[in-house]
Amino acid sequence: MKSKMYSTFASEYDEVIQDNIYNAHLERPTLQAMLPVLNDIDVLDLGCGSGVYAQFLLEQGAKHVTCIDYSEEMVQLVASKAVKAELTDKVVAYAQDLSKGLPKEKDASVDLVISPLMVHYIEDLNPLFRDVHRVLRVGGSFVFSTHHPFADFECTQSGNYFERELVQEEWNTVGKPVQVSFYRRSLTEIMNALTQNGLVITQISEGEVSEKVKEMDEGRYEYLSKNPNFIFIKCQKLA
Repeated sequence: MKSKMYSTFASEYDEVIQDNIYNAHLERPTLQAMLPVLNDIDVLDLGCGSGVYAQFLLEQGAKHVTCIDYSEEMVQLVASKAVKAELTDKVVAYAQDLSKGLPKEKDASVDLVISPLMVHYIEDLNPLFRDVHRVLRVGGSFVFSTHHPFADFECTQSGNYFERELVQEEWNTVGKPVQVSFYRRSLTEIMNALTQNGLVITQISEGEVSEKVKEMDEGRYEYLSKNPNFIFIKCQKLA
């Protein structure tokens, strides 16, 4: 799902998320703590954005990272960073609508799939999750984050928690209001999309905001310490 946040303002977004509250001090530390040992593995980064995770994965010893994003502008940022860091032999990036699955990726080709804060932009999770299972090697992991269903229920128009809804909001992530659209869905829908496509859930986290946020915005720290904002799920392909 296209948004100017990730196209027109791609460079601004890349700069902001290096040290902001929600990405740098809540989402990334939580998801990174759930990852397996990264040394010498092949990774698929879905919704790669500007390549912040790719950089982390390679620093931790990943052998190769394939980055996929809907935004051409984000993919260009990843490619540019790979050239500057002389890592083009270890990083491949391309643009694709992930709601259509992973048609370019081979069966049993990666050890780890990550997807930070992306799946809420997809209406039907099944095509993607089916292909995640397909491209993972046996024993491989899928780790992703998304909006917490409890937090998103505040956006409901129908009043029915179990009804999937398209939500439109304005976010000030890049310092100016930008419209963003995403899907609100129940936890049941997320769990079913995983288990019905052969993935076994091994860990769930609701995140923990970093103590650093207390210095950045004490009110926001207090809120995030008491209210869930994201949910983090780790799965495994057992067969």
